[in-house]
Amino acid sequence: MKLRPVNVRVLSLRRLLPPTLLLLAALAAELVDELVDGATGAAWPSLRSDLALNYVQVGLLLGSPAVFGNLLEPVLGFLSDAGYRRHLILGGGVCFAAALVLIATAGGFWPLLLALLLFYPASGAFVSLTQAALMDADPARHEQNMARWALAGSVGNLGGPLLVALSVALGGGWRPVFAGLAGLALVAWGLLWSVRVQLDPVMQFPPEATRQPLSATFRAGWQGLRAALSRGQIRLSLLLLECADLMLDVFRGFVALYFVDAAGASAAQAGLAVIVLTGVGLLGDALIVPVLERVSGVAYVRLSAVGVALAFAAFLLFPQLGVKLALLGVLGLLTSGWYAVLQARLYTLLPAQSGTVMALGSVSAVLAGLIPIVLGSLAQRFGVQAALWALLLGPLALVLGLPRVALRRNY
Repeated sequence: MKLRPVNVRVLSLRRLLPPTLLLLAALAAELVDELVDGATGAAWPSLRSDLALNYVQVGLLLGSPAVFGNLLEPVLGFLSDAGYRRHLILGGGVCFAAALVLIATAGGFWPLLLALLLFYPASGAFVSLTQAALMDADPARHEQNMARWALAGSVGNLGGPLLVALSVALGGGWRPVFAGLAGLALVAWGLLWSVRVQLDPVMQFPPEATRQPLSATFRAGWQGLRAALSRGQIRLSLLLLECADLMLDVFRGFVALYFVDAAGASAAQAGLAVIVLTGVGLLGDALIVPVLERVSGVAYVRLSAVGVALAFAAFLLFPQLGVKLALLGVLGLLTSGWYAVLQARLYTLLPAQSGTVMALGSVSAVLAGLIPIVLGSLAQRFGVQAALWALLLGPLALVLGLPRVALRRNY
């Protein structure tokens, strides 16, 4: 009886806050996360030089924190579905900002590794669970809202390298960039705090009616995870998501190093390469939002994967720097929408189970996190040019694994 006034107040607040505010707050969190990703990709040549890193260490820094974060994310997903999403998002945001401060002050391999080990699970709580909240808020528009999410991410991926280039040009190096991003993370945290009543769908019910003991929560979560993994369509969707990522985050993480070590470019030219890839990708992500209103996302991804395979092979074969930059633009355009479509497909296959979707993605990404480590080892032994040929497996898997469907969307 005592809880009912609080419950009514929560429901009233939820009605007063339009879904647009949640969308804007969610996109702000994704923007900051991808600003960090873009800045990190552009800063790797400077990081490697300043901290005296070798390729094996770079591979460990790219892969090990991702594996660690993905091992923790299923737990975050289970707790999210059990009613703790709001607390995880807001707590994760604080840790997210703290990790960026630690990156900015890292003096060697081990401090940087520890900072990244904090950053990855914090990003899962702060950003991935925010995505889950956004998907639960409007189940009828998964692909369209995921496309907007990807667009915000592309803005961040373009802005990150620009911030690094500007800071280097002003003589500040990479450290002030990560310190500034910590401040931006707190701004995004503040926006999510302002819509906190929308982060937990279960808050419209009394807490004791929805929350179980933690042991029961984890048991139910693992049962739901096993049930989802028993479905062949779910397993294939997870595999294709990770294959698509070979030409997205994995490739982006090695672009600057590739241009310096294989193409003979300067650090400034390598930064330009990252900007070209992410800049054209931003244009593509902006164009894909209206396209997905009329075109089947699955058909689009399958068709564009053919073009990506051809363009990537040409990118590796042609030695001219100008040609490589032009082909980078083609790759950025053709891979637009891949993540949005494939991730939305998972949310649609598992309605009202966004925490389970997060847990599933983490399980598959544990193995995928080993890919940068393997690529780093191959690059150390055979050169980065030879190592990147392995990324062709991504678009080829999409061509073979996605079903053939009509290009035009049927309503």
